[in-house]
Amino acid sequence: MFVVEKKKNEMLSLPAQEIRAEHAKSFSSELAIRIMRLLAKKPMYPLELARELKVHEQKIYYHVRNLERINAIKVVKLEEHKGAVAKYYFADRPAFVIKLKDMVPSQKIQLKSESLFLEPFIRDGQLNALIVVGSPDPHGPEKARSRDGYYGMDLALFLGTFLNYVPNFYVKLDTETTDDDIRKNNIILIGGPIVNRVTEKVNSRLPVRFDSNSWSIKSALSAKSYPADEAGLVVKAKNPFNAEKSILLVAGKRYSGTRAAIIAFLKNFKSITEGNIHNRKIKAKVFEGVDLDSDGIIDAVEERE
Repeated sequence: MFVVEKKKNEMLSLPAQEIRAEHAKSFSSELAIRIMRLLAKKPMYPLELARELKVHEQKIYYHVRNLERINAIKVVKLEEHKGAVAKYYFADRPAFVIKLKDMVPSQKIQLKSESLFLEPFIRDGQLNALIVVGSPDPHGPEKARSRDGYYGMDLALFLGTFLNYVPNFYVKLDTETTDDDIRKNNIILIGGPIVNRVTEKVNSRLPVRFDSNSWSIKSALSAKSYPADEAGLVVKAKNPFNAEKSILLVAGKRYSGTRAAIIAFLKNFKSITEGNIHNRKIKAKVFEGVDLDSDGIIDAVEERE
């Protein structure tokens, strides 16, 4: 669930959760709100909260227990401090909703810049592209297996918010995609050249691409390289095999990099539509994944260019 607000030419949103009316009293204290504001920014443990807010630790524990009881916060990691185990809490859904009636359909509001970026992949409210993901079976010179199919579902759900109806998404594995498919269609590619052979075919013609020797991301716009496995890119460009068609590449050097690119597409979409910082006319961005809650899984991104 999300809460959404439109301000001028910008759509703002926060992940939210529904709570029961009787749980609202857990937020009635000013101290509870101050705790929530801190935990919405980063994971912290109670003693750390007490020091930051300059209040007695027992008061912090009281509110933390109440907030954890209604699932407003959760433990994201355990860490030893001076012989004791500290619980780090995090508010990953920093907005709360009390529903007084059932949800009703609403008309979708889309920003012009976002809609324009997705053309021609979405046209007149209809999907106008072939989505290509890497095969999960060993293939290519490196006998690679792709795990990026999961992200194809995330991307498809995101694209669905721009459609006037829910289509049967046209998705193919890279091993099933022919040269004729590439020439005739707008293509949305998920995954880097190691796991997606169609990405390999178009890679060398992109303004931000994968280096064929190290598979690091290399930018022709900044002359910089991004070697981290967590580095990912989002590029919209003309289809090199048919100038009347376009490609959209969402990929990383490794699985973690593709995850970073997908997170960027879902959470930093407005920034993506604004183009590269070195040339706004070129729609090519580089991001690097970050593990905010230290659980070994990338959950946020930082923009590199």
